[in-house]
Amino acid sequence: MTRHTPHFSRQLHVGCPNIGNREQLLARIEDILDRRWLTNHGPYVQAFEERLCSYLGVKHCIAVCNATVGLEIAVRGLGLGGEVIVPSFTFPATAHALAWQGITPMFCDVDPETHNIDPEQVERLISPRTTGILGVHVWGNACDTESLADIAARKGLRLLYDAAHALGCGHGGQMIGNFGDAEVFSFHATKFVNSGEGGAIVTNDDELADTFRRLRSFGIENGDVVDVGVNGKMNELSGAMGLTSLESCAAFIDRNRSNYLAYQSALAGVPGLRLFTPRTTVHNFQYVVVEVDHRQAGLSRDHLVDLLHAENVLAKKYFSPGCHRMEPYQRLSGVASRSLPHTENLCGRLLQLPTGSAIDADDVRQIGDLLRGMTAKMRRAA
Repeated sequence: MTRHTPHFSRQLHVGCPNIGNREQLLARIEDILDRRWLTNHGPYVQAFEERLCSYLGVKHCIAVCNATVGLEIAVRGLGLGGEVIVPSFTFPATAHALAWQGITPMFCDVDPETHNIDPEQVERLISPRTTGILGVHVWGNACDTESLADIAARKGLRLLYDAAHALGCGHGGQMIGNFGDAEVFSFHATKFVNSGEGGAIVTNDDELADTFRRLRSFGIENGDVVDVGVNGKMNELSGAMGLTSLESCAAFIDRNRSNYLAYQSALAGVPGLRLFTPRTTVHNFQYVVVEVDHRQAGLSRDHLVDLLHAENVLAKKYFSPGCHRMEPYQRLSGVASRSLPHTENLCGRLLQLPTGSAIDADDVRQIGDLLRGMTAKMRRAA
């Protein structure tokens, strides 16, 4: 039996980490070791927070150990309980941040064009037990912040955003980070700006910022424990990595944009493959998302992913399945039977392709040639 040789000799990953200026990072790590200040809100975490505030145009940034803990702190700090409306079309951490604290996530359908939570569906899910809305800026495209803010104000609800995809993205003349009561960013290794592992809560509300800082550090304020908190602090090594990565943010976005335009050209005219288009000119382009129409392409999304993996193109099914179809949530009363047709449709059709600083235009061209050839072969076979 002939062994298959992959088209690419190396694996092309979705979310392959960007590093930034290696010499600057190593110099900062040496400085941290010399100072022997490894955690507890050291100078590099402080500098990272300050730089993020300046970049986003927000008043307060609270760096945390990861975005999931950031969401949990924000949820607790906002006093959420009972039920919170959240899209099912998201990474499970969004829902887990609620369920972990005994809050029922009320899964909402999305707009099929923007892939973001649908405000009309949000309004239909509001009940006497609803305390908040948790939106997600999917692929870095802003939610309908105006409609959600209107609903929250009319119904007396808190409004929180999971902005894990959205650093460097804008909406209506403002950077994402300035919407709702608070927003939470991720600096996981797979994000285009990363701190190895980390996150941040941002807000323009002074009182909330104080609450988040207290909850991040065991509930301690002025040396006294005054609240039930957690150890959610970012360490200095992550702070140094985040600061170094943020300094290369513009270069990372330029590469992402260049790759996106290359994909746009490489996939032009390929039947059944539709490249998702960012909805704003201020965008980070960190996700290359393709919708697969199996009737036109001649094969399903899942089959296409398998074929790409065989060529060392490690595309991902994102998100699949929706949170409401995951085991922890199917057990909730009425969740599995709830109709979320747009979410179901997207979860069966979308894939992500590799991009970032580890991918160049020639790689993109070759991936495009592979996709064109795969779909053409399957259509001929049909």
